[in-house]
Amino acid sequence: MPSAYVVRRQVVNAYLVRERDRRRLRELVYVLLAVLPLVAGLVVYTWLQLETLRVRYRIEALERRAHRLEQIERQLRLESAYLAEPKRLAERAGGELGLVQPSVAQVVFLEEWR
Repeated sequence: MPSAYVVRRQVVNAYLVRERDRRRLRELVYVLLAVLPLVAGLVVYTWLQLETLRVRYRIEALERRAHRLEQIERQLRLESAYLAEPKRLAERAGGELGLVQPSVAQVVFLEEWR
C-alpha cells in the first residue's frame, strides 16, 4: 500500500570527492615493512634448502660415477695384468706371429753395435 507522504528523490553524488586516508596508507606501509623481512627470510630459506637438495643430488651422481669408474679401472687393470703375462705373451708370439727365441749368434749387444 503506497503511502502519500513518501517522496522519492534521487541522490546526486556528483559533488562527493573521495579523499585518501593518509593514516590507512601509513598503516599499510608499516604492515608491508613488517612482513617484507619475514617473506624475504622465507624466500632465502627456501632457496637455500633447494640448493642443498640440488647439491646433494649432484654429489650422489658424482659418487655413483666415481664408483663406476673405479670398477672399470679395476677391470682394466686385471685385463692388463692378464694380457701382459710373460707365459701368455710367449705362447701368443709363437702361435700367432711365428716368433721363436733368437739364437746366441743372432743377439747383438749394444756395446758391440757401436
